[in-house]
Amino acid sequence: MWLSDAQKIGVALTTFGALFMLLGVMLFFDGALLALGNILFISGLTLIIGPHKTFYFFARKQKIRGTVCFLGGILLVFFKWPFIGMVVETFGFLNLFGDFFPVVITFLRQLPFIGTLLSLPYIRGVVDRIAGSRTSAV
Repeated sequence: MWLSDAQKIGVALTTFGALFMLLGVMLFFDGALLALGNILFISGLTLIIGPHKTFYFFARKQKIRGTVCFLGGILLVFFKWPFIGMVVETFGFLNLFGDFFPVVITFLRQLPFIGTLLSLPYIRGVVDRIAGSRTSAV
């Protein structure tokens, strides 16, 4: 699958947004970095999947709780409550994007070094729980 130029820019913006948010958390919840990371993340997501699909993704009835928490967390970060905003935003993020975790973990398990790391005894149980896979008792 080939990406258009707008989608390539969207991937870069989303990546920079995630990095700015990570840096903002590492620097004791710096509000400016978190706000910039949120703006970059949302704009990158919009460029990757398009404005209409982005709107319909956030407006789905079964995802309304995640949408309210995610956008409410972003507003709390903008209004100088970065710690509480990131907690609320993380809850919303997990509700919105939690369905993608099994796909991401399946992809990561196929990578050479990371797949071996995820197969280690104690890590495997945690990763299986995150991915939602069931193991049968033998």
